[in-house]
Amino acid sequence: MTTPTSASAALSPATSPALSAAGRAAPAPGGTTATVQGRAPRRKISIPLLRRSRRRDLVEVPARADVLALCSVLLGYPDEALYADLDLLGEAVAALPASAPAAHLAVFWRAFTDQTPAQARAHYVETFDLRRRSSLFLSYYLHGDTRQRGMALLSLKQRYRACGFTPEEGELPDYLPMVLEFASRAGTGAGEGVLRAHRPGIELIRRSLADRGSWYQEILEAVSVLLGPVSDRHRTEADQLASSGPPSDDAGLEIAAMPYGSGWTGSPGTPFGPPEYICAPAGRQP
Repeated sequence: MTTPTSASAALSPATSPALSAAGRAAPAPGGTTATVQGRAPRRKISIPLLRRSRRRDLVEVPARADVLALCSVLLGYPDEALYADLDLLGEAVAALPASAPAAHLAVFWRAFTDQTPAQARAHYVETFDLRRRSSLFLSYYLHGDTRQRGMALLSLKQRYRACGFTPEEGELPDYLPMVLEFASRAGTGAGEGVLRAHRPGIELIRRSLADRGSWYQEILEAVSVLLGPVSDRHRTEADQLASSGPPSDDAGLEIAAMPYGSGWTGSPGTPFGPPEYICAPAGRQP
């Protein structure tokens, strides 16, 4: 599995307003148009409708798109490409305006950079590839190993296309780093709507990482704060997932069959996920 985009691409001026170079226009926090004085002549830009949200309970987070973009990159596998952008990422984390999500990312960054690359990779594989409760494939929590999951994945791909988002090939569209990248680009409406639809699964991942004392908990905490308080309904659904697992058929919630290895109870098993999307013997290694 690969990170949806490189750090330099995800945090480029074209996709990250707070990191825009001088002279580029950037959206105004509360409006639909903005003018920015820079090296280029004054000009107006329009924020696409898909970036707006009618939610009245939206939590205000400075540099919201940058927080989501950083969460996307930092939650990816710590491969050589990520380490090549280590200085850029550190600068981006430090440059975030003060907020609760920014504070969580700063805590993550300190813990992550204290590890050697080998330690970081081993921790990532054990945390996300070998444990179902912290799998990063969101549709699994909602649909389990049922026919509905395939339909949900197709629907998500169609949403991406409709919003002009073209993810990297070779990754399932419900991979959380990819969903976070989409949210950073598509905004609080169409973008964050995917995260909100999978809130019980995200909450279960957050709890699992907290139970294990993983530094990746801080990224999920940042996402959780940005999305706002967990509703009673979503908390109940997360509790049900924790106790019974996701659906195993099209009828209801029962403990899922485990064709890719055990691990729902929290103990590591064989790599979890469809075989074509997980580390192979000659592929990703801790």
